[in-house]
Amino acid sequence: MTDLGFHYRMEPGEGSGTMLLLHGTGGDESDLLPLGRSLAPDATLLSVRGRVLEQGMPRFFRRLAPGVFDEEDLHRRTDELAAFVRAAAAEHGLDPAQIDALGYSNGANIAASLLLLHPGLLRRAVLLRAQLPLAPEAPVDLRGARVLIAAGRTDPQIPAAEAQALADALQACGADVELHWADAGHALGMEEIDAAREWLGRTRG
Repeated sequence: MTDLGFHYRMEPGEGSGTMLLLHGTGGDESDLLPLGRSLAPDATLLSVRGRVLEQGMPRFFRRLAPGVFDEEDLHRRTDELAAFVRAAAAEHGLDPAQIDALGYSNGANIAASLLLLHPGLLRRAVLLRAQLPLAPEAPVDLRGARVLIAAGRTDPQIPAAEAQALADALQACGADVELHWADAGHALGMEEIDAAREWLGRTRG
């Protein structure tokens, strides 16, 4: 497989869409493949490993403290990931107009950053346990983008206000946003997975 700057796995699907899988802190390119296939059975799965290490654990960008992001590094890593997605689409013959993202925690945050810094790259995004990663420096046009945010009311890592701030920011940019609340912490439950599956089916096309 051609070296595109990231460790990644790709599983072809029978459909024309692609699901970009972005793991949480300490995960890798294999973590979300079962969930991705469950939620998007016909999609090509493009699963990427973050290039930043925090105490030996892969991440997609640096943080200065829990919940405090290194915004300079976030910008750079988001640009790198966007370049990878475009290169992978060209390398593997993927339709660049049909790329969705599924991210958990740190992966969900960089997916949100992709939406804000590279509008038009993602058609849809399922953000599991995400917060607003940055405030865009210029107006962003996200009309046509669809986003599902799955948040936990008792999440100790992401306060409810942070998830709401992300939803508000994306809506202000014109995205179609649904915010799903679960009586849960940072871990995911079947209720949210089922909600994501229903949302993906309903927003197809």
